[in-house]
Amino acid sequence: MRKRHKNIQLILVSVGLSLILLTYFYYPNINKNLKPLEHQAEQEDIKEMPSKDQFSTFENVVYEGLYDLNKPFSVQSKKAYMLDENPDIVYMTDMHVILYLNDGRVINIVSNRGRYNKTTHDCFFEEDVKVTDKETVIFSENLDLLASESFAKAYNEVKLNHPSGLLKADQVDYDFETKYFKVSMFDDTSVKIKVFK
Repeated sequence: MRKRHKNIQLILVSVGLSLILLTYFYYPNINKNLKPLEHQAEQEDIKEMPSKDQFSTFENVVYEGLYDLNKPFSVQSKKAYMLDENPDIVYMTDMHVILYLNDGRVINIVSNRGRYNKTTHDCFFEEDVKVTDKETVIFSENLDLLASESFAKAYNEVKLNHPSGLLKADQVDYDFETKYFKVSMFDDTSVKIKVFK
């Protein structure tokens, strides 16, 4: 019996010492090794944030121009920056684009973040994207507005509210001029549409 108690006490003491060693010596070393890896992962995810001497920042930015040779547009942002190595791309927060169409409609596109290419006039919206005109409202996580295309591509959790109904899809290509949209899913699931009469 006494031998059994000694064995149990010996096991408990060795477990206690192991826990102390792990807590005070091994665990702090793990954290030291992980911090650079976490920082590196953050830098890879947020490529927009290089060192301060590699980019220029701006506030209340407005770019104006024409697309399709006769239609005015405006790109606005509360805060923006450009990388010195590629000054044609403007990274924006609180991005707002206004398109003026020939029929008098005004299209407003807003998002939390985005990029604007000053040379091609292509816009890439990210996070809480909202598109509105007089009839249609589109919500999504991403939207690409390419100057070379006649439509905007909204994707990732798209919700479209149109006078004829509501729909949810993975991707919607919407032509602002013709008011036609093409709906698609990334997999074999069906598109959810609610039609009003």
